[in-house]
Amino acid sequence: MEPVFGVRRDPPPDLDAVGEDEALVARIRAEIERDGPIPFARFMDLALYDPDGGYYRATEARPGRAGDFLTAPEIHPIFGWALAGLLEDVWRRLGKPRPFVLREHGAGTGVLALAILDRLERTGSPLRDALAYDPVEVEPGRLDAIAATFAGRGATDRLLDTDHRGGPVTGIVLANEVLDALPVHRVRRRGDRLVEIAVGVEDGAFVDLEVEPSTPALATRLADEGIELIDGQAAEICLVADRWVAETAAGLERGLLVLIDYGAPAAELYDPVRRREGTLMAYVRHRASHDPYAHVGRQDLTVHVDVTAVERAAVAAGLSHLATTTQAELLVGLGTETLLREVQEDPATSLEAYLELRSSLMRLLDPSAMGRFRVMAFGRDWPDGPPLDGFAFRAPRRPPAERMPTD
Repeated sequence: MEPVFGVRRDPPPDLDAVGEDEALVARIRAEIERDGPIPFARFMDLALYDPDGGYYRATEARPGRAGDFLTAPEIHPIFGWALAGLLEDVWRRLGKPRPFVLREHGAGTGVLALAILDRLERTGSPLRDALAYDPVEVEPGRLDAIAATFAGRGATDRLLDTDHRGGPVTGIVLANEVLDALPVHRVRRRGDRLVEIAVGVEDGAFVDLEVEPSTPALATRLADEGIELIDGQAAEICLVADRWVAETAAGLERGLLVLIDYGAPAAELYDPVRRREGTLMAYVRHRASHDPYAHVGRQDLTVHVDVTAVERAAVAAGLSHLATTTQAELLVGLGTETLLREVQEDPATSLEAYLELRSSLMRLLDPSAMGRFRVMAFGRDWPDGPPLDGFAFRAPRRPPAERMPTD
């Protein structure tokens, strides 16, 4: 197993062997040669979600130690154990409905839901028998793999009936590290002009080309957020996040929408000193790069999330903004210290298992890494009461109505 901290014991991966999806590359190149340069958002959409070659359309889930990157649920089950406490809090406040649905976008292998169920079973929580898991994945084949995994764990009864998937639910809708992979437009300030960084082809290779913006919505987004890029500064703008949030919120009849991702409010995200070249990154075999045109269809592409835009989109979709906090604050508020102590005091816990848990928790809480991830909570038909467990550290900075655009 790869250590959480320290030098890798295994040799570095052969990135040349990763290659690219040649058929997908050929289709993208043909589209550019036929229609001219395309917005980077179009390229990113094809590279990640094309049905016949996109990165996230592979039958195997991409996160994991054997994959290209790690998300919090893959680091250690303690992440899911802690979130089980959040689910119990929400369930009680909603009057203990049955079923209580956990709809997870970007479910991957279902490892997060299994950790949550494990904690509920260990504590004898009555929520275990009320919980119905509704995994959402862009590649349908992964849902079959999740069903098989749940069957192997004796948890098939906790999967939401397929006839009810996709409809409005009462419970929690969760998306952990999903927003960062939504397609983005890339822009740059040139003097007093905003230009778009499009994708062209030169000598058979994909290259950046500066063109007139493909839509006025790009400049409008920056203006609405009070952002003025400096000369030469590059940035990413995710226009599709508004639609994604609206569609996701529409599936919540009553309960909580929780979005967890790396990102920042607009003023911080577009800081001209720290973010002069934007935040676009590529990941393959646990290696990061700034080249989005390598390993097309075989590497992940991500950007930091515009928290301001997401909060506004959620309020526009009819949700109430309950709080935005950090992952570290959320996990501490949900009692990870107590969970760590329970494991330490369990006679069945080996020293190796305890040390692995402790180092994993340090990574999840590290304020310079995953601990600074933003956690946004939005309610629908949400009852009055004190802050949720895990969100007591922060409350919305302004009433939701003041967060809406003024136009």
